[in-house]
Amino acid sequence: MFPFFSRSKMSDAPEVNPAPAKTHEPHPLDALTGGAFSAATSGERASRIRDWLATQPAPEQLQEVFKELSGRDKGAARAVRERLDEIRRAKGQEAIAAEWADKAQALLAAPKLNIADALAWQRDAAKAGAPLSREPLSLLKVQLADRVKVIEDLQHRVQVQREAAVLLAQRIEVLSTKPWRDAHAALELLRADVARWQEQAQELTGDASWASVEARFPPLLDASRTQLLVVWEAFQPAVAQAAAAAEDVSAPLPPVPVWADELRTARGLPTEAAAAAAASAAASKPARVAKPKVAPEVIEKAHQLVRDALATLEKETAEGHGKASAGAAAALRAVLKVHGKHIDNALEQQVHTALVAAGELEGWQRWSADQVREDLVAKAEALLNRPEGQALGGRKMQETLRNLRDQWKQADQGGAPNHALWKKFDEACNAAHKVVEAWLDKIRTEAAEHKAQRLALIEEVKAWAQEHAASGDWKAINRSLYQFGDRWREGGHVGEKIFAELQPLWKQAIALAAAPLEAAQKESLARRHAMIDEATALGAAPALRIDAVKALQQRWQAEAQTVPLDRKHEQKLWDAFRKPIDEAFNRKSADRDRAVTELSARDRVVLDASKALEAANATGDAQQIRAAMQALEAALRGQAQAAEAVATANKDAQSNAEAQANAAPAAPAATEIAAEASAEAAEGGDTAAAAPAPTPATPKPVARPVVAVRGDDRPGMKKDAPVAPGRGARPGDRRDGRPGDRDGARGPRSDGRMGDRADRGGRFGDRPAFEDRGPRLGDTAFRAQREAMEHAQLALKKLAAQAHGEALTQLLTAWEKRDATLVPGTQDLGSGVTASVRNAWTQALSAAPKGDAAEALLRLEMAAEAPTPAEHIAARRMLQLQLLTRRNDPAPTQTWGQDVARVLASNSDAANARRLQNVLKTLLRK
Repeated sequence: MFPFFSRSKMSDAPEVNPAPAKTHEPHPLDALTGGAFSAATSGERASRIRDWLATQPAPEQLQEVFKELSGRDKGAARAVRERLDEIRRAKGQEAIAAEWADKAQALLAAPKLNIADALAWQRDAAKAGAPLSREPLSLLKVQLADRVKVIEDLQHRVQVQREAAVLLAQRIEVLSTKPWRDAHAALELLRADVARWQEQAQELTGDASWASVEARFPPLLDASRTQLLVVWEAFQPAVAQAAAAAEDVSAPLPPVPVWADELRTARGLPTEAAAAAAASAAASKPARVAKPKVAPEVIEKAHQLVRDALATLEKETAEGHGKASAGAAAALRAVLKVHGKHIDNALEQQVHTALVAAGELEGWQRWSADQVREDLVAKAEALLNRPEGQALGGRKMQETLRNLRDQWKQADQGGAPNHALWKKFDEACNAAHKVVEAWLDKIRTEAAEHKAQRLALIEEVKAWAQEHAASGDWKAINRSLYQFGDRWREGGHVGEKIFAELQPLWKQAIALAAAPLEAAQKESLARRHAMIDEATALGAAPALRIDAVKALQQRWQAEAQTVPLDRKHEQKLWDAFRKPIDEAFNRKSADRDRAVTELSARDRVVLDASKALEAANATGDAQQIRAAMQALEAALRGQAQAAEAVATANKDAQSNAEAQANAAPAAPAATEIAAEASAEAAEGGDTAAAAPAPTPATPKPVARPVVAVRGDDRPGMKKDAPVAPGRGARPGDRRDGRPGDRDGARGPRSDGRMGDRADRGGRFGDRPAFEDRGPRLGDTAFRAQREAMEHAQLALKKLAAQAHGEALTQLLTAWEKRDATLVPGTQDLGSGVTASVRNAWTQALSAAPKGDAAEALLRLEMAAEAPTPAEHIAARRMLQLQLLTRRNDPAPTQTWGQDVARVLASNSDAANARRLQNVLKTLLRK
């Protein structure tokens, strides 16, 4: 243990005294900011600063707090700095607002306000950053807008008043062409309309904003007033003078020609036109002679020039071109001054009509152009005020702005320009064009990205080409090239200039990568064309070699799977390859079909019998149909029997030949004769004996007849040995002769077991042998006899059904008349009705009616499983319950014959007859 000694008091080391606790003095601005400087965390400090800012402190306090706080916590000082910036902006905006408010007050205080100046004030104030949404600029903006609206309304009303003056003048002019009494009747109404027009015109000129109207509108209104008053002041005295002349014959006539002629006619005087005609007739022909003649060339030239100028004016007027129509009208007037005296009255009337239309168009064009401009301004302003979710994209906005500016240019061509509307339209278009600028920036950025992606793809293709230059997997190479092509097409949009730069680089890289594949495809094409030539040679050969065709097709498939080609080109090559082979197979099939369709003697017999059966089917006679069926079956069986007879004769001839060959050589001539007879019987199928031939000098060896045997005809096998049946034999064949069989070499069992099976010849040896049906029928004859037999069976079934219905009708008639002689026979009723059942039915009909048939009918409906009428369903259910308790009684299906007899013994009525008919339809068929 080491002792613990306390430190010596005389030690040189200084003594460490504990430091006193540090006291935190509050910040001088803590009381002002609510303890923000003494907050423990930055979040708490920012919260207290926000609370302090909500009390709206003075700017000096804000500056002092920001100065102290920015060095400690910049996050908390950000809110103070934003408040200071807001105060500075507010001071700057107040100065700007005061400046633009003074300008607006000056515009409103001016006696004449220019619309363009008002619109320019709003635009310039917005550009300068003036707070137009705050007072007092918002109020001044509204006042200026109202003032501009009032001025525009005055201008529009001037146009309306001008048009109304034109319409009033036209009404007065039309009345001057009608009888004077119509004009006199409409005088008061016209006086009221003219007075109202003058009042409205006086209101326009007396408006406080009339001085601000554009300079071109007051002259228009004054001209309309002057024109209307001139016409009105001439019309009133003319009407009064016409009324006075109508009352007093000595009164002077009015200056209106129509009214004057009307009054002359009323007074019995000739009209002015008739008097002028008479005066001209009585006047001198010398005057007419004195008129100088004009050359036809001059007249034709004058007409041509006037017509050209007139056509130009009418075209410009129809298209609504105000400026062009004014120029064309001036040109037409200049032509008239020179050549007007050489044109006829009809052409002169057309010229005046066109000039009037052009004058009206010139006045209307300005007003209609302003309407079009206002619509364009509204459309331009609505581009940025579309509903949510329906904002236009960049390209659509660009096209819309281009169309709007083109329409504005067209409107300027048809009328005088409107600078105020143009400024509004231009501002709206510039504001909407910001969307287009943002879209264009996005397009440029995307184009740069797409260019970089395409360059990277080109480098990737070059690297891939170097890596797979020695590869032999042409399918994988072709797949990769297609994938590179898809990636290039989906590489995004780039400009035409950039694409023109990148496209040659891409073509060069992809051509380098596809060069090995193209070389392999070229070699593959040569090989395929060679195989097409081989296929053509195989198809043209007289005998089609199936093995060679299969080998050639396998080579083609291997080539197609190794080297891929363009799908369309490969399909064309395949069609050219398979065409000669298909033609060869078609020729082979045609030859086979031709051989099949050639009719033999047996086929003709069967075809004739089939046609006879079809004819019998058409007659509808059952006896003829059955006879024709028997004839067809006889034709089929007769051919088989003939073939069997021929085979039997061949066997007999063979046995006779063998017997003659085994006899003694004492009679060589007889043997020779027998051998010849056997040979003739085997070859020709004839059983007659041959005529004796002359005996030769040297005896000939006995010729063995050619007999068809069943044996193994494979090379190297014994033909006289029977063929061992394999797995493909019939179920009745045994496999005893197969070498190596366990039971084949053993022989029969000595105990006698299974002997009977061995005698039967197998599992199915007890059934009779197949009947020899002779040679096979041709396809045509086989189909004809099969269809004829099917049609005959259907016809017989149909006739049987008809006979069954007739028998049932006869039975119901016999019940109704209670005549037993009318009951059909058992053959007509069918196999279900025996003789005893028919006798019971005849006895029931022979006796007097008795009993009730209700229960018997219910049993019959149960036996036939036929529905029961609704009124008898309860009785049927009750009978079914009773039958369940009678276990030993026969079922209704066993006693339906006796139930029918009970029904026939009762009285006949329509309801029971219908129920009996329904059940017998089913029961007689069983």
